[in-house]
Amino acid sequence: MELKSIKDAFDRVANKHKLSYTKTHEIVQMLSQEIDKALSLMMQQQEDTTQFDHRPILVDVKKLFTEKSPATQLESAEKELNVALTKYPKVIEKQLNSEISKAYRNNVEFDTHVVNQIIANFFYRQGMFDIGDCFVAETGESECTTRQSFVEMYQILEAIKRRDLGPALNWAALNSEKLKQARSDLEMKLHSLQFLEISQGQNSQEALNYARKHIAVYADSCLSEIQRLVCSLLWDKNLEHSPYSEFLSPVLWDNAVRELTRQYCNLLGESSESPLSVTVTAGTQALPVLLKYMNVMANKKLDWQSVEQLPVAVELTEEFQFHSVFVCPVSKEQSSEDNPPMMMSCGHVLCKQTINRMSKNGAKTSFKCPYCPTDVDFTRCKQLHF
Repeated sequence: MELKSIKDAFDRVANKHKLSYTKTHEIVQMLSQEIDKALSLMMQQQEDTTQFDHRPILVDVKKLFTEKSPATQLESAEKELNVALTKYPKVIEKQLNSEISKAYRNNVEFDTHVVNQIIANFFYRQGMFDIGDCFVAETGESECTTRQSFVEMYQILEAIKRRDLGPALNWAALNSEKLKQARSDLEMKLHSLQFLEISQGQNSQEALNYARKHIAVYADSCLSEIQRLVCSLLWDKNLEHSPYSEFLSPVLWDNAVRELTRQYCNLLGESSESPLSVTVTAGTQALPVLLKYMNVMANKKLDWQSVEQLPVAVELTEEFQFHSVFVCPVSKEQSSEDNPPMMMSCGHVLCKQTINRMSKNGAKTSFKCPYCPTDVDFTRCKQLHF
């Protein structure tokens, strides 16, 4: 959802409020100073003579106030602020209160069971087990198969927050081969943190023994890191002022938590990010484009429900671009080992069988790209590997 206009409108209100406050403060200060000055003159006049007349002083103050016109200055500043405040709710309503149901296609079938499982799985992977259990009970679904696994994962994560690495190290040891296949350095990170915990306990010899037993095996791939860990023992009583002070950073623990979560989900066959979160977030990016397109279709009296392919591009940021499956935009067929995606010299991609048909199995050395007027050389088409 495009929020820049809301931020700009809010910034305008904030700036006008700041200017109004500054102007009001200046005027009040000016009035206060002039009144104090007039009172001082009256007090001085009263001390100097038994007969005194305050009216000339009051006339001068009144004249000054008339010339300065503080009410007019305040009214001008407040008027600008009120204009910005009036426009702000309209911007919010325009951006956030869109009727999004018109972008919904009611001819799309959903598997309610699958959707419920996705929602329940989201609650469990976020650690909201009570909410997940309540959702499963109210929908009448069977218990999500990943629940117990996520319970174990959060027990490990909670232990790490208490600086207890035992459960995490046990899990990593049980899944050591799988972590190696995934090329994860999680075990090294966990053993490094345990080494630092022992060394901070002022027990250098125990830390060295731990390094020999659990960390030396990573010397081929992590030698420089191991050397830095061992050298940090020379500063064990003053590590925060040493060249190795980064070993005290909580970022190391945060990185270990993220890597453990990622690898745990990976071994479960789950993505590192919640599919529901990714879908909803990507949807918020795509929705404004769809809503604008809906308005165009409504004006042209076209039926959104019957459209098979969007005539407009829906741009998503890089983290929402996945290419595990490719569908040829011409034949509408999914790519396979026998029909892989091929990139043409112009940069567009089609499936191999489509290119063969367009080039008549190579009989034509060149053909027109269906998306741009470029002449494509059949021999320069390259297979893509996602």
